[in-house]
Amino acid sequence: MAPLALVTGGCRRLGAHIAARLAEAGYDLALHSGSGAAAEPWLVERLAGSRHALFTADLNDAGAVARLVPEVAARFGRPIDLLVNSASRFAAIGTDGGEPDTLLDHLAVNLAAPVALARAVAAGAAGAAIVNILDQRIANPPVDQQAYTISKQALAQATRTLALALAPAARVNGVAPGLVLPTPDYAPGQVERIGGMMPLGRNARADEVADAVLWLAQARAVTGQTIFVDGGAHLKSFGRDFVHLARDA
Repeated sequence: MAPLALVTGGCRRLGAHIAARLAEAGYDLALHSGSGAAAEPWLVERLAGSRHALFTADLNDAGAVARLVPEVAARFGRPIDLLVNSASRFAAIGTDGGEPDTLLDHLAVNLAAPVALARAVAAGAAGAAIVNILDQRIANPPVDQQAYTISKQALAQATRTLALALAPAARVNGVAPGLVLPTPDYAPGQVERIGGMMPLGRNARADEVADAVLWLAQARAVTGQTIFVDGGAHLKSFGRDFVHLARDA
């Protein structure tokens, strides 16, 4: 029987790339969406022939979070083998100065929900794997998007705590990407210029992040670790969020 993976935020952007890679590796997929939006068209094509289903849950709603794992297990008729906590709350540029309400919103989605889901998955399947999607900025935080950064730093520490607390029933690891899928906020050529600032002279690709997730899912002697997939970004301090760097040629 194929292993079963739940990927939060699995219908779009990085979560979709992770879901596609897992499907190719033989996983059945539970794709989570916070709004009930359909999967991106390219993902639908990549999932052709694989068993998958879409689940909707507002990760800012504790009740919806509590129902998600049982709903997935009931739909597929078995426990979840792999949880990828990819969904994230990320405030718009210029609106996140770490105000209390903004911070609480980020902590609910980026910390409390992943922790609750990890505990539920670990309780349901012996040998389960959990992979938390973090951010390279946890190593050298910029001054921008403070609530987002703090929530990801908290999830990074929760990864280590849960790795011990949930062992040996489950393994818990993290993947910390750099600039992978830029938003429309970036200027033409800016992403390439930023890539040139990385120690490796390039940004990571979405498929490389997905490969790291798959490796951790299968690495049965690894827990409590974070893999940075970022071109070496975490080795440097940039001071500002990438969107503010190298805007002009």
